[in-house]
Amino acid sequence: MSGRIKLKMPVIVEGRYDKIKLQSVIDGIIITTDGFGIYNNRAKQALIRRYAETTGIIILTDSDGAGFQIRNSLKGCIGNGRAVNVYIPDIFGKERRKDKPSKEGKLGVEGIDPDILRAAFEKAGVSDSGTQRAVWIDKQRLVNDGLSGSDNSSELRRRLCVKLGLPERMSANALLEALNTLCTEEDYTAALEAAVTGE
Repeated sequence: MSGRIKLKMPVIVEGRYDKIKLQSVIDGIIITTDGFGIYNNRAKQALIRRYAETTGIIILTDSDGAGFQIRNSLKGCIGNGRAVNVYIPDIFGKERRKDKPSKEGKLGVEGIDPDILRAAFEKAGVSDSGTQRAVWIDKQRLVNDGLSGSDNSSELRRRLCVKLGLPERMSANALLEALNTLCTEEDYTAALEAAVTGE
């Protein structure tokens, strides 16, 4: 088994079991749609749109009808943003954790062998992107800056997100990923100062 593919673009998958499987194949950000939950999650739509407009996104959904429905919805959601489609082959069977196969009898992303997933990325022209942007902010700095662990952290995060054009309701972990991927330290410092002072 080869090493994990390093990606700058986040990969969008349907569920948490897909995310767990994909973590053995790629080194990068993985965002779940929570199945059809993405349809009503404006904050997550906004985050995906922002990634699509900056780094671009990779869409990897199941190969059944529902997977294609979610994939098409994502394409509509990102407007002029960039999306790369990675498709898994139709392999019939059932995932180990399930009692019976899916409606169409096809394996979802979670049931696909890691080597087949890796080949699907390569087939789509997605390969190792080399070194990712350096990580310039960590959890401890979020704590030090009052964005995590304090009584008013969620409100300060909300104000910071507004200043940076990110979805308002981001958790500390989601904010950390977004900051390291989408922002420079200079942008962050200026936005944080404005968020603190209320300017």
